[in-house]
Amino acid sequence: MAIVSENVIPGNHGKVFGTNAENRTSLNNIKKAILRVDGVRDVLINEKVFPIELTVHTFEVVNVKDIQKAAVSVGFHLIPKGMFPL
Repeated sequence: MAIVSENVIPGNHGKVFGTNAENRTSLNNIKKAILRVDGVRDVLINEKVFPIELTVHTFEVVNVKDIQKAAVSVGFHLIPKGMFPL
């Protein structure tokens, strides 16, 4: 199961991350940084939950650490949530 937990697998489910960002500007900066990672298709932001969630969809296998490094590059952290959203 390491491939599933350590990577974002292409498909409609994506991978959900929690973040410590709290305002829209910070969230947009994280989104822009993640979109620059090779293989990332889109990033959806869910501000209706706490902590705020970002769902990352890819068109190829992308390592979770690459996505986390992109968020760190703009000063924030991402923590992957469960394997698949319910």
